[in-house]
Amino acid sequence: MGGSMVLARRFEEHRPRLRAVAYRLLGSLGEAAEAVEEARLRLERPGAGADADPGPEAGAVRNADRALTAAVARVCLDRLRSRGAARREEAPYGEDGRVRLPDPVVGRVPGPGPGPDYEQRALLSDGCDLPFMTALDTLGPAERVALVLCDLCAVPSDEVAEVLGRTEASARQLADRARHRVRAAAPAPDGDPEHRREVVAAFLAAAGEGDLDALLAVLDPDVVARSDGGTLRPSLLRRGATTVAAQAVIFARLAEAAHLVLVNGAPGVMAVADGRVISVMSFTVRGGRVTALDVLTDPDRLTRLGLTALLD
Repeated sequence: MGGSMVLARRFEEHRPRLRAVAYRLLGSLGEAAEAVEEARLRLERPGAGADADPGPEAGAVRNADRALTAAVARVCLDRLRSRGAARREEAPYGEDGRVRLPDPVVGRVPGPGPGPDYEQRALLSDGCDLPFMTALDTLGPAERVALVLCDLCAVPSDEVAEVLGRTEASARQLADRARHRVRAAAPAPDGDPEHRREVVAAFLAAAGEGDLDALLAVLDPDVVARSDGGTLRPSLLRRGATTVAAQAVIFARLAEAAHLVLVNGAPGVMAVADGRVISVMSFTVRGGRVTALDVLTDPDRLTRLGLTALLD
């Protein structure tokens, strides 16, 4: 079977995985879907599958899978570079008072009902909790691609170098530098998901009851709360347990209901008012307390995410 035919057959089989790769690279669900489709169209061009091994089936499949990942990564790299050029005049992340959060992947807390479908499971696999995704946004395009391909996709460094158009040593250096930056910006949370869920549930109950003392008991003294309101609402950056607790009580009064959900696979909260989702909150829990709270309140993005289906 020729290389192009192998790629075409494998592409549709791997579309969910490829979209997950693009999501990690771009931080946008919509852009990720577009990038995957753009990669498919590029691969349909004459000669695009020439690098796929047309030999024995097992080898062809392995090479095809790597070729698909590389094709999506190249499209994403182009988009990241274009995005960087558009933002070049802006201040670095957070320094202009603006908060920019990636699109969250929101799902139901596991229960007796049906679990996430295959595509959502791919999106929620390791390496996409919201603090990690937010930290990725602080990286340059080449650093981000190098880190995601090396650490999350297990792509060999020589193939990463080919995607980036750099030497293998340079690609390894980029990934290593990015790895240190992301680990510093997004330290690993507590490992027990059930315990983290209990902490978030305690926060939710305390906020709903307006119990400041109970909130202070679950918040780290140096907690940071970031809110991304998009172009229509001001972004907010709050620091310190007392300030964050007071803000949480005020916001809880605006919501008619709040639901425990999974946000990028971690415990979170989705707030609802007038039958529509008004916020999605992601919590970082370390040492048994909330150390960071990331809140998306941008009404346009919340609408595009189609979260009302989770209210059924």
